[in-house]
Amino acid sequence: MWFVLGMCYATVELLWRGVTYLPMIWVGGLCGLCVGLLNQHPFFCGCRMWQQCLIGTLITLVIEFVSGYILNIKLGLDIWDYSSIPFNLMGQICLPYGILWFFLMPFAVYLDDWLRWKLFYEKKPRGGPLANYVMLFTGA
Repeated sequence: MWFVLGMCYATVELLWRGVTYLPMIWVGGLCGLCVGLLNQHPFFCGCRMWQQCLIGTLITLVIEFVSGYILNIKLGLDIWDYSSIPFNLMGQICLPYGILWFFLMPFAVYLDDWLRWKLFYEKKPRGGPLANYVMLFTGA
């Protein structure tokens, strides 16, 4: 799961920025795994889609900040730098990308459910990714 979700993350980054880096597979896989585990924990199972998106976004931003601090600031790899983007924190995360992550979360939640269904024979996800967006915008 980690590798598959990491490859998805790296693919999104490649499509968005035109470049990606090997550590992003690990960072993205960790983000995907943690966001996916929300549905596995009884406390979060009953959350509405907007709540899952908010929690998933916070998880992703924390992982990206810690990863960026280590990879970019401490190790000097300069994989990304958001210091020119408004509302950034040490150039590692920023509000505009946080908002973007929020709106990518319904797809991420569906992808995790779909992968668990295909790889581990868990319950088939209902609807499709579009159904998660409908739930997000209707408050369901």
